[in-house]
Amino acid sequence: MTRDPKSVVARGYDAIGGIYWERYGRSIVRDRWLGEMTVRLRPASRVLDLGCGTGVPVARRLTENGFNVIGIDGSANQIESARRNVPSAQFICADMTTVAFPARSFDAVAAFYSITHVPRQEHATLLGRIADWLKPGGLFIGSLGSGECADWTGEWLGAEMFFSHYDAATYERLIRAAGLDIEHAELVDQDNDDARFLWVIARR
Repeated sequence: MTRDPKSVVARGYDAIGGIYWERYGRSIVRDRWLGEMTVRLRPASRVLDLGCGTGVPVARRLTENGFNVIGIDGSANQIESARRNVPSAQFICADMTTVAFPARSFDAVAAFYSITHVPRQEHATLLGRIADWLKPGGLFIGSLGSGECADWTGEWLGAEMFFSHYDAATYERLIRAAGLDIEHAELVDQDNDDARFLWVIARR
């Protein structure tokens, strides 16, 4: 029987929340791109955090900088933790590919290490939804795949997990096709893992 990849991811993060934080809770790379977001936003900007996890550090830092944050995650346990960790933000347990928001709802969308958990055949549509959610001039900052990975499922941090992504050139094409203008794109080696991501700053 074929398992739904999104259910695999949700169950996986339900199981490994504490382990994930111990392994990946600190990252100079993530802090850099979070900083790139905060300096580009006006006070009281409305920000959507896709794949928010426990709310730490992304949602917490955004709220500490005076932004209004809505976090989305498929893991009920992660959302429960996020509500405790960042009570000033709003958190919704939902699938980022189907959750509904009105067009032009957000000044910015963050997607840190989350889109690579979505089947890659859905990435073009998801990027289009992100563009639709952004106000004119709105900001998207996120990490995407740097190379081909066709729907990998396996053990990760002691739980079953799913990853899927294209190469960097494909993402730059998909981002532009979604109606976003790329301000900066950079391949960056992760500081706390043997992994490389394409980090993108784009505008609606």
